[in-house]
Amino acid sequence: MFRKLVLAGLAATSLSFAATPPTLAQERGGVINVAMIGELASLDPTVATGDLLGTVTQHFFETLFTFDKEWNVTPLLAEKLPEVSADGRVYTITLRKGVTFHDGSAMTAKDVVASLHRWLELAARGKLVQPNLAGLEAVDDHTVRLSLKEPFAPLAALLAFNNSAAIILPAGKMDNPLKEYVGTGPYMLKERKADQYIQLVRFDGYQAREGDPNGFGGARKQYLDEIRFVPVPDANTRVEGAIAGQYDYADLLPVEAYDRLNGQDKTEPLLLKSFGWPMFIMNNKQGMMTKLEMRKAVQAALNADDMLAAAFGKPEFYTVDGALYPEGYSWRTDAGTEAYNLGDPEKAKELAKTAGYDGKQPIRILTSRQYEFHYKMAQVAAEYLKAAGLAVELQVVDWATLVQRRADPALWDIFITHSPFLPDPALIAPLPATYPGWWDNPEKEKLLVALNAELDQNKRVALFTDLQKLLYDQAPLYKVGDFSALSAKSPKLKGYEASPWPYFWNAYLEK
Repeated sequence: MFRKLVLAGLAATSLSFAATPPTLAQERGGVINVAMIGELASLDPTVATGDLLGTVTQHFFETLFTFDKEWNVTPLLAEKLPEVSADGRVYTITLRKGVTFHDGSAMTAKDVVASLHRWLELAARGKLVQPNLAGLEAVDDHTVRLSLKEPFAPLAALLAFNNSAAIILPAGKMDNPLKEYVGTGPYMLKERKADQYIQLVRFDGYQAREGDPNGFGGARKQYLDEIRFVPVPDANTRVEGAIAGQYDYADLLPVEAYDRLNGQDKTEPLLLKSFGWPMFIMNNKQGMMTKLEMRKAVQAALNADDMLAAAFGKPEFYTVDGALYPEGYSWRTDAGTEAYNLGDPEKAKELAKTAGYDGKQPIRILTSRQYEFHYKMAQVAAEYLKAAGLAVELQVVDWATLVQRRADPALWDIFITHSPFLPDPALIAPLPATYPGWWDNPEKEKLLVALNAELDQNKRVALFTDLQKLLYDQAPLYKVGDFSALSAKSPKLKGYEASPWPYFWNAYLEK
């Protein structure tokens, strides 16, 4: 479920979304400015991954399914959840009627089939399904049938995800790269000025679901006239802009700014507890990190306590925990975590020596200051690696450049990213061999295939336990810990529900 929220000086409460204010208070109109951490490299959430991309594009592109406030899959463009055959191989998806694209055309099964083929071919998560595809067809104008060779338990969750996303496009607009950004969402793209803003305006032809809002699901109501996503790479500039009232919402702020934001007239802090986990991804495809002993050397050298303290300050903003899921998730396991948080430079030095490392070739760590906590962790990590006798080259770039560079295995050895806690391990970005880092190992692939094919949840948990242990044994990445995320919003912005991917349908400005 979405975890916990602290709003201004209020005590922490369970996030299950706040009650919707009375309809009479919800007025249409107004423009909001949303300060995000930087520029997007792409506006196509099928061919690219990343929370920032999904946050922006979910307002104008939609998927067949999405997630409710408890992280259950719920229908969006589909009329209902798919009907699944007893053997788990055939999914029959009924589409909503009356859904219109931004170009005025009606959405039909033909569009959905073409869009899903594009997703299967181009998306990292779609490629998990592609080898298992037995058939994909339009049964009639509002029914799609997807057939698999073998059961695939996380399919509905993959179809619900908002990056590497199975967005539904008009059948005639399947270009790669996209030439037109025509979706079905409550807002549509009007203008993009690089490094200035992405301007979205209300789509008056939008067909919202009936009922109440429910997480990303349920009704998506359009109160705002316009949403402007503004790239603001410097975190302190986002803080000061929020305090000045320049931004109605400011995303991913340094947690040490919490006290400064609290008690302000034009903004208020939002703290999303147990937001997610930062990680160091190692290059398993090219360079020195292809050697297991070098990856294990990095694993042995790092001290999670110090990296988390440097990045997040107060202990209430982070948890030192090596498990891939925190307490409260069915996936929770401590398997393999005895290799976590060692901070042992002598052990690291011996492992590097075994790998044949000469102490001269620098380990290139790719990071960005747009996520300030990434940068601070990188600084501390560099010192621990140096203490183990490893040379380090810290490459600090903007986030869009990092996303471009990480696609080329010749350019880096380690990069830093983070992820929210996701409802199914199949959604964890670094697990597929196609994700930068390229953890491509027969034992891992066998476990991942078994995990995805298994329909019994208890057996899936057991398989994931083996997968987490293997992750620690092979060290393709290093989980630093768990962290809480700070953002800020204007007190006039009502109806906003805090989530890992901020969304602004159902939000409105108080007059």
